[in-house]
Amino acid sequence: MARYALLSRRFLAVRPCMRTARTFATASDPQRASSDYRVKLVEVGPRDGLQNEKTAIPLATKLELIERLAKTGLTTIEAGSFVSPKWVPQMDNSSEILQHLLQHPVPAPNPLTYSFLAPNLKGLTNALSILSQHPTSFATESTAPTKETPALEIAVFASATESFSRKNLNCDIATSLANFKQVIQSAKDTHALRVRAYISVVLGCPFEGYDVDPHRVAQIATELLEMGADEIALGDTTGMGTAPRTKELLTCLSKAGVRNEDVAMHFHDTYGQALVNTAVALEHGIRTFDCSVGGLGGCPYSPGATGNVATEDVVYFMETLGMQTGVDLDAVVDVGDWITREIGKENASTVGKAVLGARTRKG
Repeated sequence: MARYALLSRRFLAVRPCMRTARTFATASDPQRASSDYRVKLVEVGPRDGLQNEKTAIPLATKLELIERLAKTGLTTIEAGSFVSPKWVPQMDNSSEILQHLLQHPVPAPNPLTYSFLAPNLKGLTNALSILSQHPTSFATESTAPTKETPALEIAVFASATESFSRKNLNCDIATSLANFKQVIQSAKDTHALRVRAYISVVLGCPFEGYDVDPHRVAQIATELLEMGADEIALGDTTGMGTAPRTKELLTCLSKAGVRNEDVAMHFHDTYGQALVNTAVALEHGIRTFDCSVGGLGGCPYSPGATGNVATEDVVYFMETLGMQTGVDLDAVVDVGDWITREIGKENASTVGKAVLGARTRKG
């Protein structure tokens, strides 16, 4: 909590206007946000949040989740994954999701970007075949998205340890990077798509423990950027990250020449450290963070890892520091309440439950 207090004093000293009283929630005001105080949140609930669910979730529920999230002010939503249904059956209808989003633009206050995982050429080919059917229905790197024409992004995911790479991708790190190079180049050459590259288990591996080499992570990140990746998402897949090791990792990347603007942080809250680590990343200058509504999530290949840090918690935390997310907290709390009830999961958002409880008391 001392770190939270320090950050709060830093930001509020600069922005006294943010001391005004709040009720349950407030939506950020983009007009008042300077670039240093603007934070981009990447909503991963529809993909990373749902992929580990054992019971098949209807396509209509997934589409409604994406539509509800889009109306909260979130601008980037991870919508699906072109992986083998043998390994991740929950993502089997990602083709239908992409097709629907291209044919039926979601009403939203801001232009949207949808991200889809495509870990190999087969997955990418399946995604590109759908995009080829709708060449004017999405924006590329050379065209800005509009409310009618969303941007499309492809994501790949590497690993920081050999053990996790073999479990998750069935190959060593070097082979996975060679495969990703083909995916990245094909995505750019074919449709000029933006590419995001995840690196998993950067702060702890379920098979190799806490001692993940930050220099190895920096090396992998540099290789992916050189291949053409536009952004590196550093994944604390196990939630084993701590404040000192998060700082060490980010310092190591900076010394390797990786820019803060090319980095996103992807924290899980298994040990309750996600917001602490978020504070460290903010101090370092990172301004892009992944989160999942209702704290949904978990990795099929990371035993014991619980959900992603909740979107509701991150929005509230950022606002207490005077940061601007552009996301309506009350609206995203409603989405978290709805989806967790819909799929029969406990709402893992502390802030979400607090806001809902406050409404009940006031009502």
